[in-house]
Amino acid sequence: MVHTNRKTIDIDMSLSQIKTITVYGASSPNIEESYISAAKELGSILAHSGIRIVTGAGSTGLMAAIEDGVLESGGEAIGIIPSFMVREGWMHKSLSQVIETDDMHKRKELMAQMADAVVALPGGPGTFEELMEIITWKMLGLFSKPIVILNTNGYYNPLLKMLQTSADSGFMREEFLSAWIVVENPEDVLPAIVSNIDWKPGVDKYQKC
Repeated sequence: MVHTNRKTIDIDMSLSQIKTITVYGASSPNIEESYISAAKELGSILAHSGIRIVTGAGSTGLMAAIEDGVLESGGEAIGIIPSFMVREGWMHKSLSQVIETDDMHKRKELMAQMADAVVALPGGPGTFEELMEIITWKMLGLFSKPIVILNTNGYYNPLLKMLQTSADSGFMREEFLSAWIVVENPEDVLPAIVSNIDWKPGVDKYQKC
């Protein structure tokens, strides 16, 4: 049951497994307001559901929007950021906690380790790279948590089409297309996470068709 007025979600007890959600998303400041609003709304929903977020600690774009949405609703937002980005002044100043890393690789590793689920907001090459890496880890059995793509304004449609083409052309097994869930609206993210908790490929990545 979704209560959109209070930005809270009541779903089954499976959600009790989800304490921390890692969020990937754009740091670009040149984004339409509809994307900002959706990210901020999701932050509010997660905070009111008692779920903390882990982000890349950015101070602009959708990273900042979801961080602000969580913090303004009394939630917890943890940022993981490489030292060079801190020196550049790119870090959000009001996060609940900041973890500084030596490099980008350690940042991504920690973000994955801390996640009970991953949500990808719209973003550019950095977000694509994070999303493709965590999907690959899931295909390889290195990551077993839910992955949800928030497809605001149909932003991810071209990428999703490319993934379908990859499966259709034999470059990826069809079964792996269900390793992630795509939703259009922030209020659908948590139910999607619950639906993907027990996902297993059912086939080995390298098993012949």
